[in-house]
Amino acid sequence: MPLTALFYAEKFLSKVGLGKEDHHFWKQIGKGLLCTYTLFGVAWLYNETSPLGWWTLKPRPKEEKELAHLYERPNYPYPGDKEAMEEFIAKGGMIGTVMGPKGIIETDKDNVNYQKQLQDQKFEQEAMKLWMRMRNEVVSELQEKGFDVE
Repeated sequence: MPLTALFYAEKFLSKVGLGKEDHHFWKQIGKGLLCTYTLFGVAWLYNETSPLGWWTLKPRPKEEKELAHLYERPNYPYPGDKEAMEEFIAKGGMIGTVMGPKGIIETDKDNVNYQKQLQDQKFEQEAMKLWMRMRNEVVSELQEKGFDVE
């Protein structure tokens, strides 16, 4: 490679910001990116494995706490380990299996069914409150009229 071509290449690289005097600048940029991505990686890893949960300051509703076990990640055993596989199947197997550990066919348990189940529970609670209120009103009216109730 002739000396003039090398000089021309250095001249071009220095014009676009990649000359010898710019090495310190790019080294600092690289360190900054490395530190930033390291912090993001640690935060991501902590989010995946945190015992506290990522957003611990945000209050969670009671229904979400009751259904939190559905979103836990199961620890699957190594397929070659027969004892661990038998123990895993005895505990309930994988999420989404149709057959339970004792051979009982389970119903499909997805978010829609749980949401419907929660709505049904709320409906039953409201119906019970309304029934008790109506019963208490009837009892109080009968007691006002002089009847002995209860």
